Amino acid sequence: MAKSRKEIKDLMGATGMVPVFYQPDVEVCKKIIAACFSGGVRVFEYTNRGEGALEVFKELVGFVDATMPELVLGIGSIVDAASAERFIMAGAKFIVSPILNPEVAKVCSKQDIPWSPGCGTVTEIYNAQQLGADVVKVFPASQVGGPGFIKAVKGPMPWSTLMPTGGIQPEKENIRSWFEAGAFCVGIGSALFIKNETGDFDYKKIETLTAETLETIKSIKRA
Repeated sequence: MAKSRKEIKDLMGATGMVPVFYQPDVEVCKKIIAACFSGGVRVFEYTNRGEGALEVFKELVGFVDATMPELVLGIGSIVDAASAERFIMAGAKFIVSPILNPEVAKVCSKQDIPWSPGCGTVTEIYNAQQLGADVVKVFPASQVGGPGFIKAVKGPMPWSTLMPTGGIQPEKENIRSWFEAGAFCVGIGSALFIKNETGDFDYKKIETLTAETLETIKSIKRA
């Protein structure tokens, strides 16, 4: 059964982590998604960063629907309305952007799917919320002020649901600093996707690190 906009937002907050990944090789993508899913991930962001990203994404949607229907698969790096529409038609369950584009907000509102725009200032975050952002992506999180920025924003705007992305490390103290500052969830990219000595992805280690990171998030939330 398809999840509602609110259910997807709640799932992002409940699991606490959204892996962010791009690779032009669809078979590698399938293995990465499967490893993250086995580790406990239930929301995954594939990013629109290559000419063939749309076709890869279409195949990933079919793969996820057939093998792990509990997983919510969305698309990231969306900067314009036309791209948002194409990926929604292809099956994207949520849209993430590195920027704040009101036209993308309109598309997501019309299609009733979650929208997470990238923001780097308090004013951008406020404007994103006014435009209907479900979860605001603070990006690039480490460069715009780190956990201290998240804490500062939550002071005057405690209702904000913030997903810092960019420079997040799947290590206990780093993860702790973001959630103690008030993060709703975190987006984690390359640091999660471990490679072995030959330069290939180590899917078992990725699964283990995913599980460990999610457990860390759970323990922080329980404290």
